[in-house]
Amino acid sequence: MPGYFNGLIQKLDYIKALGIDAIWLAPFQPTPGEDDGYDVADYYGVDDRLGSSGDFVEFMHQAEKWGIRVIMDLVINHTSDQHPWFKNSRQSKTSKYRDWYVWSKNRPKDADKGMVFPGVQTEVWTIDSLTKEYYNHRFYDFQPDLNFSNP
Repeated sequence: MPGYFNGLIQKLDYIKALGIDAIWLAPFQPTPGEDDGYDVADYYGVDDRLGSSGDFVEFMHQAEKWGIRVIMDLVINHTSDQHPWFKNSRQSKTSKYRDWYVWSKNRPKDADKGMVFPGVQTEVWTIDSLTKEYYNHRFYDFQPDLNFSNP
């Protein structure tokens, strides 16, 4: 059986025998794969390389049967620039998704401050070629930040 979740299911007995009572899952949602899954392109799916939504559900049921808790690393700071929300937010300044991200008409004065990876990235604001406005990203430019001020 291919897939990450099916492989985990097959090893739950071994994992439990080791005395492990919790498994921490790295992001497993669909991703372009530029940042080890942390560039989520769809919060509602499972990356095909790891299995299906059904495989995930079965894994959760089996882990519960073995008394193993599951912790999920949920990326909520940003999405991939390939996520439909961001793609839609770039189509128009009046897009219903526009305020889901942090935009600025002008390059902020502190654009070179606050990098998570100094030396790898030089700014936290990138000009968007479609709208000609800047979007914020504390991580990489392919991971635009979600706007936590937007309800």
